Amino acid sequence: MHNYRTKSSDRESREKYRVAENIIQYNRPGEQMPLPLFKFPNNGNGNGRTAFRDSAFGENKNLPLHRWVPWIAGYSASFVDDVISSYLGHRRTSALVIDPFCGVGTTLLQAVLRGHNAIGVEINPYPALVARTKLSALTMDLAKLDSTLLSIRKASGKWQNGLVPAGIHPPPLKSRLPFFSVKVENQVLHALQFINRIGSEAISNLFRAAFGAVMVSFSNYSYEPSLGSRLAAGKPLIENADVAQILLSKLYQMRTDIAWIQGETKGKNLGRGEVVHSDFFQENDRIEAGTVDLMVTSPPYMNNYHYVRNTRPQLYWLNFVSSPTEQKSLETQNFGPYWQNVREAAPVALKFDLRDLERTLKKLRETRVDKGAYGGPGWANYVASYFNDCFRFMAALNRLLAPGGVGVVVIGNSIIQGLDIRTERILGEIGVMQGLILEGIHCIREKRVGASITRSSVRYGEKNNAVLSEWAVVVKKQ
Repeated sequence: MHNYRTKSSDRESREKYRVAENIIQYNRPGEQMPLPLFKFPNNGNGNGRTAFRDSAFGENKNLPLHRWVPWIAGYSASFVDDVISSYLGHRRTSALVIDPFCGVGTTLLQAVLRGHNAIGVEINPYPALVARTKLSALTMDLAKLDSTLLSIRKASGKWQNGLVPAGIHPPPLKSRLPFFSVKVENQVLHALQFINRIGSEAISNLFRAAFGAVMVSFSNYSYEPSLGSRLAAGKPLIENADVAQILLSKLYQMRTDIAWIQGETKGKNLGRGEVVHSDFFQENDRIEAGTVDLMVTSPPYMNNYHYVRNTRPQLYWLNFVSSPTEQKSLETQNFGPYWQNVREAAPVALKFDLRDLERTLKKLRETRVDKGAYGGPGWANYVASYFNDCFRFMAALNRLLAPGGVGVVVIGNSIIQGLDIRTERILGEIGVMQGLILEGIHCIREKRVGASITRSSVRYGEKNNAVLSEWAVVVKKQ
């Protein structure tokens, strides 16, 4: 990690932030402000409004392509459309859009459909596969897909005969309970053997994405929303299931969506999309400086949600990782290191000067000291590590944005040890420190779920009436 440092005596940076404070909007939906401090471009967003719609990802569950894979993190396609219309609606030529934490590709797909070129970076190989598959749907050979679907229907008739397929074995995924029952696992191995033999990479990836989307539904685990055993959630174990039928149902849904999107986009000028499976901090140097017109992204929130661990089933069964060491590598490279990875380390110092944040960290370190790494000191390390990554991120964004380019970062506040940490305001201030103009901070969701931080007896400190919310931090390159 680079040792960036900004001195508190940097008057120019402080002056920029004092100016920026005058345009920060903390009005929530429906709340009247004396002065409209935050304004979106006058061109609107295509539906007569001048504000972003609700960013909640749940809307995507009913949209073609977006509905393929359930994803707890992310934002809605309509939110991305609003951002693109607001900041690129005036352009007559293709722009370059990036998403440094692209997840399952919502930003990329919407940008490409609007005729812009898009680059997404994602460190987790499973959502990277999904994002790449969605983009490939625009040009997928439907005749080959139909032929492959017919083949799997014929082959799957023998999957429940109890025989174990030769040459394929379960991955070394450790879990408290067998992830699949014996009967289900035999069918899973048959399905994966079939998928591994598909000659077309695009179609094979589609089948892998489909399997990843449905595999937990016939396992002994479930998302509540974090991955846990069915027994712990009060549900019975699954002794048997028709794996082929469940998988085919998802595949035919995908086939319907592909035919629809190809019909809708026929003859239209689409952009080019690219998904890079990598760590953004390593990859950003490979993107030419000053070329990005718009960045739309949502980095992992400061909520200690295990984005990698919650996709362990897909990572192991789809052969992306084969050992705890490989899994650990993904976790340690993740934006905002997990609390478990930093809690017992020596006190982590901020690599920039921000007095309010320093005071918050000091208060955290003095909270529940008797709990050691499980109290305030451990959580202070987590918070400091997270904002150090935010500082690096804003530096990279400043390098990549073209003059006049805009970055829209969806982020949520966090309640840790009873302290309401206004992540969105701190991120905006960091952007100014890194030379960007803070266009504004806009509340896009008044309430969101984040019980893993607020309700755990280990993580809950003083009683706090604060609520978790979601914000769009908008910055601009001069």
